[in-house]
Amino acid sequence: MPTFDIVSKIDAQTLDNAMNNAKKEILNRYDFSSSKSTIDHDKKTNVITIVTEDDMKLKAIEDSIISRMVKQKLDPKSLDFGKEQYASGNMIRKEISIKEGIDKETAKKIVAKIKESKLKVQASMMDDQVRVQGKNIDDLQSVIALCRSEDFGQPLQFINMRN
Repeated sequence: MPTFDIVSKIDAQTLDNAMNNAKKEILNRYDFSSSKSTIDHDKKTNVITIVTEDDMKLKAIEDSIISRMVKQKLDPKSLDFGKEQYASGNMIRKEISIKEGIDKETAKKIVAKIKESKLKVQASMMDDQVRVQGKNIDDLQSVIALCRSEDFGQPLQFINMRN
C-alpha cells in the first residue's frame, strides 16, 4: 500500500547559516555599533538566546532572524518565542526555542482533519510524525494538499512517499 510520512523538521545547517547571517547583519548596523547585543544558538538544545539593551533592539534582532530564515527558505513558524527576562544590569534576555517534531496535540489535529475529509486513507501517529497510508496515490496527494491548505501552527514536510 502507498504510504508517506508527515514530519516537522528544520535543516540544522541551513538554520546555522541563517543565524550567522543575522549576526553579521546586526554587527554591521549603525544603530548596533556601540551595543553589547549577542545572539547565541545552542545546537544541542535548539535554543536561540538573545541578550540586548532595550526592546527596540530586541525587536530588530528578532526581525533580522526571521528575515534571514525566510531568505534561507526556512519557515519562521518553527520558532517559539519565549518571554523576555531581565538579565544583569539593564540587559534583556529572550530565548527562542526551535520546534522540531510534531507534538501529540498537533498530530491529533492532523489525524482528525484527515478523517474529517472522508478520503479513503488511514492516518496514524508514530512518535513525532504522522504516517498516512491508502490504496490510491491520488488520495495521498489529496491529503498533502489538504495539509498544506490548513495551518497547524508549525511547518510540515511530506517525506518517504512509497508506492
